[in-house]
Amino acid sequence: MGYTFRLNRFFALEQIAFLRRPRRHWGTHLKLAREFFGMAFTDADPARPVLVLGAGWGLEIPWRLAPKNTFAWDADPLSRIGTLLRHRRWIPWIFDDLTGNLASLDQISRRVRVVEGCGKLRRVPVAAKRLAGLLPSVTPSADVLERWIQRNRPGTIICANVMGQIKPTASRIIETAFTPHSPWVNDQDLADPLHDAINEWTARVLRSILNILCSSGSKLYLLHDRGVVHQESDVALGEWTNSWMEQVKSSDSHLEVSDPLSGVDMLKELSTLMCSSKARWIWPLDPNQIHIVEALVFRP
Repeated sequence: MGYTFRLNRFFALEQIAFLRRPRRHWGTHLKLAREFFGMAFTDADPARPVLVLGAGWGLEIPWRLAPKNTFAWDADPLSRIGTLLRHRRWIPWIFDDLTGNLASLDQISRRVRVVEGCGKLRRVPVAAKRLAGLLPSVTPSADVLERWIQRNRPGTIICANVMGQIKPTASRIIETAFTPHSPWVNDQDLADPLHDAINEWTARVLRSILNILCSSGSKLYLLHDRGVVHQESDVALGEWTNSWMEQVKSSDSHLEVSDPLSGVDMLKELSTLMCSSKARWIWPLDPNQIHIVEALVFRP
């Protein structure tokens, strides 16, 4: 129970910190996101439930357009109240961890810091390497999602940027366990086993969720961070290409870019479904963090 409580508190603090960011440059993103989710609600079969994964506090989701039989999923314990205050709707809510792994990740991250039997702290590089070796044992488990889908048979499933948040969330859980030290190798020319391990873990989690979504028989509306530029730059998007990095245009010859999806390509993973719509746009989250957002629609 202690870890569950800590994890719920962690999600709440993360969401509050996100909502406190300046939003003066978010206008275009919020407009496009609300239009995308509004299209999903309008297109939904009113006879079947709608499920919103990563619902949050409703900043991007136009709940006034949501059918009556719409459910929200977000592990932040305050998200339902935040949505009520913002939209005046008390949505049926699921508070489970979508990955099924984060409490275990938190527990293992804290455990490797301490030498068994004597209680002494391990040196940070040793503990980080040990955690990297143990991460493959943290097996993805989206069983709760699978059971919910089998029981409720939703006609539409919306992923509200939850996919792009799994890796950053896992990374921050690890960083919290190692506070006040950093578990990462700072020199980019040196190997970082923990960084590689968290990428592999994220890819496994994403594929386990996507496998369930693919077999759900639902219309899928997926909005997620496809890439993040970690510097102030004049970023623009060229013509659509499946390789999102080839679409990014900038006067900077060397952009510092990360992939929140750890190499998982949604179009390839869901290739058995029909992709009826795809779009990308730029979201300047803050001056030194520019997100490439991807919005995809799949039909069974």
